[in-house]
Amino acid sequence: MILHYIFGGLATLSFILLMWQWLAARRFPLHQRVSDTSFAPAVTLLKSLRGADAATEDCLRSWFAQEYHGEVQILFGVVSADDPACAIVKKLQQEFPNRDVRLEIISTLIGANAKVSKLAELEKLAKHDIFVVSDADVRVPADFLANAVAPLREPSVGLVNCFYKLANPSTPAMRWEAIAINADFWSQVLQSQTLKPLDFALGAVMLTRRALVAEIGGFASLADCLADDYQLGNRIAKRGHRIVLSPIAVECWDPPMNWRAVWKHQLRWARTIRVCQPMPYFFSILSNAGLWGMIWLTLGIVWAIQNTHVQGFENGFDASLPLGPWTLLPAMFFLTRIILACNLQARLTRTSDGTGYFWLVPLKDLLQGAIWLCAFIGNGIEWRGQVYRLRRDGTLVKTGKSS
Repeated sequence: MILHYIFGGLATLSFILLMWQWLAARRFPLHQRVSDTSFAPAVTLLKSLRGADAATEDCLRSWFAQEYHGEVQILFGVVSADDPACAIVKKLQQEFPNRDVRLEIISTLIGANAKVSKLAELEKLAKHDIFVVSDADVRVPADFLANAVAPLREPSVGLVNCFYKLANPSTPAMRWEAIAINADFWSQVLQSQTLKPLDFALGAVMLTRRALVAEIGGFASLADCLADDYQLGNRIAKRGHRIVLSPIAVECWDPPMNWRAVWKHQLRWARTIRVCQPMPYFFSILSNAGLWGMIWLTLGIVWAIQNTHVQGFENGFDASLPLGPWTLLPAMFFLTRIILACNLQARLTRTSDGTGYFWLVPLKDLLQGAIWLCAFIGNGIEWRGQVYRLRRDGTLVKTGKSS
C-alpha cells in the first residue's frame, strides 16, 4: 500500500508542475508581432554551414528575403569549397544581387565545435554591431528581423532568442521528438522563467551585440563548448545583461531520422543539459507527468484486481471490478497530460497535425524517463558523425568517428 502513496504523491506533484507549465505557456504572447518596426539597426548574420538537404535552400532563402528596413550583412562559413551548401549560397546570391553576402572558406578550425570555430572567423568580417547567429536548418518568417531586434531598443537587453519548432516530423520517431520540442521544451523554459530571469540562450536564432561577444572573449572562447548557445547566454547574463525571449517562433527543418538517430539526438541533448544545469536536470524527472501517472495507474489496477473477488473472467471483463480513486484519479492525470501536450504543440505550430499522434505522448514520457537515466550513465555523445567525450565543464574532447 505504501507504494500507492509514494507514486500517488509523485504523480500529484508532477500534475501540479504540468499545470504550472501549461499556465506559464498560456500567458506568454507567442506569435505576437510588434506594431512599430521603425527600430532597424544594421545587423550581421553569421551562419555556419555544412552539407545540404532538401530544405537547405528554403531555409537560407528565408534570410535573403527578410522585409527589414535596416542594413543586413550575411556571412556564411564552410570548411570546403566543395561543400554542397556553397552552390546554394551562390544561387541565392544571383537571385538576390542587392544583398551584402560573403561566403568564406574556413579550412582551419580552432576548436572541437566546428560551428563555433567558423563563427569565430566570421566575427572578424562583421561590419555591424548587432550579431544574428542562426543554425543552418532554421527557416524564419519574412518579418523575423523586424520583430526580433525590437527588444534591443533597451540597453539592458544583452541577448534576444526565440522558440523553435520541429517543422517536418516525417517519421514516427520524429513525431515522438516533436512532442519533446513542440509541446514540452518551450513551455518548460517559460516555467523556469517564472522562477528566475533567463540565464541561458536557445540556439536556433540569437541576436546580441558585438561588444558583449567581445566582452566574453569572442566566439573563440566557446570553440570547445558543446552547448555554445547556453554558454553564450549564460556568460552574457552573468555580466548583468538581460536575456529576452522574442514571441516569434522559427522553424527547424531536419532530414528524416529513424528511432536510433532520434535517440542519439535526445541523449546528446540530455547530457548537455545535465552538464550545464546538473541539479535542475536531476529534479526534472519530477515533472514527467506521464511517467508517474502511468506507474500510479498500473499500481492502482493491480491493487484493485488483487483486492477484489473477480469471477467469470472466462466470459470477459467483470464490470464489478471497482475502479475507485486508485485508478480514476491517475487515469484523469494521464488523460490531462495527453490533452495539454496536444494543446501546447498546436499552439506553437499553429496546426492540429500533432493531435492525431496523441498516443505517442505516453511513449515519449516513458522513453524520456529512460533518457533521463542514461544521461547520468557515461559522458559520450555523437554529433555530426563524430564521437566526443563531454567534460564536466561542458567542453568537448574528440574521441573518434561514429560507426
